[in-house]
Amino acid sequence: MPNIKSAKKRVLVSEARNARNKAERSALKTAIKKFEAAAVEGNRTEAEGAYKVAVKSIDKASAKGLLHKNNAAHKKSALTLKLNSIG
Repeated sequence: MPNIKSAKKRVLVSEARNARNKAERSALKTAIKKFEAAAVEGNRTEAEGAYKVAVKSIDKASAKGLLHKNNAAHKKSALTLKLNSIG
């Protein structure tokens, strides 16, 4: 544990940010998995709804710095290809 007051604060702030980032990353993965499940099932309407949620969460993660913009574009492109391949 640090002795300097500012270092103590940095520890607390970084723990809070770490927890927030972990929760947001988990929510992002959950949204993508829900879309994947709907796509595998072949349910077009359910997949479209899950697709919108997943793309929105990817955009949010990219805006907040959780994902690099190119990584976000790659993920969205892959989801779009999967959605279009559903009958």
